[in-house]
Amino acid sequence: MADLHLWGMDRAGLDRAYSNGAFIPGADGFPPRWLAQAAAFRDSLGARARLDLAYGPGARQRLDLFLPDAPPRGVLVFVHGGYWMAFGRETWSHLAAGALARGWACAMPSYTLAPDARISEMTAEVARACAMAADLVAGPVVVTGHSAGGHLAARMGCADQAVPRLARVVPISPLAELAPLAGTTMNEKLRLDGRECAAESPARLARAAGVAAHVWVGAQERPAFLWQARVLSEAWGCGWTVDPGRHHFDVVDGLADPASALTGACLDGLG
Repeated sequence: MADLHLWGMDRAGLDRAYSNGAFIPGADGFPPRWLAQAAAFRDSLGARARLDLAYGPGARQRLDLFLPDAPPRGVLVFVHGGYWMAFGRETWSHLAAGALARGWACAMPSYTLAPDARISEMTAEVARACAMAADLVAGPVVVTGHSAGGHLAARMGCADQAVPRLARVVPISPLAELAPLAGTTMNEKLRLDGRECAAESPARLARAAGVAAHVWVGAQERPAFLWQARVLSEAWGCGWTVDPGRHHFDVVDGLADPASALTGACLDGLG
């Protein structure tokens, strides 16, 4: 119970602090729309969508690679969220549209979810997926991700990782300090303890030399997510953007638009 007292909330308070859908009107309608948009996008690409590529032996150790019309300028890796317990790459394919329109490839991995894997194991899986993306596509590597995927994207930018040719990480609504999550009901599946919180919280770890970072978060997100984003930007001494009018479920939408500020934060000045 020490963690609960440390963060000044009981379990119900922490659960509420990290609840997103309850505070977003029409939240239940977002996942089916994402799935439909993702499927339509994959269908539109034909042979430029290379699907279900194995980066490891596990059932969820697969990635999809989407290619632009011309030889890629580099590869953007997008890591999905879902509190490390839900979703997969198939829900988010349409978010590759912005990168492809700018001449970049986009890789989207799935990874083993809790309770079948601990967060430290997910970090290792995503690092392997990023290394495979770098093998498949020449040029700079940029890693972005949303929510729990924002955490994993940030982990790729930490000094204890070694993603080949990694130029930049752009964590979107990241969970950068894991200690509060250890006090939530979710931890029955996540199994976070003090040791893993210390080893897997990007805000407690040094950013890798030569890797740029920019943190992104929606202005209409839960206060806990605004706090998490700010903590990471301060710990790493990097910029952060609070995206006006965006909540936790639509803050990623800019990735589908090559002219958006979010896509620019990922790709401007590279390749």
